[in-house]
Amino acid sequence: MNRGRDGRAGDVGVSGGGPSYDVLVSGNSYRFEVGGIGISNTTLIHTADGPIIFDLGSHVTRDMIKLGLSKRGLNPSDIPRVFLSHLHFDHVMNIDLFPHTTEVFVSRREWDYCSNPHPEDDWLPWGIKEQLEKYRLRLVDGTDELSSGVRYFPAPGHTPGCYAVALDLADGRKVTLAGDAVKFPREAIRMKADHSFDTKEVASQSIRTIMEMSDVVVPGHFGELFKEDGRVVWEAIQPLNLIAR
Repeated sequence: MNRGRDGRAGDVGVSGGGPSYDVLVSGNSYRFEVGGIGISNTTLIHTADGPIIFDLGSHVTRDMIKLGLSKRGLNPSDIPRVFLSHLHFDHVMNIDLFPHTTEVFVSRREWDYCSNPHPEDDWLPWGIKEQLEKYRLRLVDGTDELSSGVRYFPAPGHTPGCYAVALDLADGRKVTLAGDAVKFPREAIRMKADHSFDTKEVASQSIRTIMEMSDVVVPGHFGELFKEDGRVVWEAIQPLNLIAR
């Protein structure tokens, strides 16, 4: 697996019988003094059954997703399946790039939560359920495989219905696409949630589970995190190029 500074990992395509992955859009944890920018990781999973995208970002990353796919010779119409870790705006807003024939996976618990969210959770975009119902919606419970070596599982805490996806790479490494179950290094190192719309205890347990089971974690809002000699390390830089007009 590549550990380059460009935020990419895994070989394009599937070799040796295992899945691989590419980070199409590198998330970051930049924020304003009040409020965040909302750039999350969007990851392309290569499987024996075709590509899957994990999380779709906000409108800020719309062109980045299109460019990332184009660089790999792909269009949104070439992606048969999308997995959404949860339904906050910065993970779902580019769903309309994809044709309505796309299978969209969301946890049933998150789907129900979206109709009756935490009173302080104002990150769920208006009308998102109506938009997702236009697709081949798959509401999932528990743990199951999307393809050989690609498994989804509950990771509640950030929201009650958060899910993550675990990859068993051909080289034996265990990679977890964590979404906001693990948002950035601070949570991974402390194994403690900064914020939760469920409970901090539940969220912190999900962080511990993910960190203990994984060699590599792709968090919601930072570059890949690697476990080395019991430490959490990372190599990706987080540039943010702004153009003023």
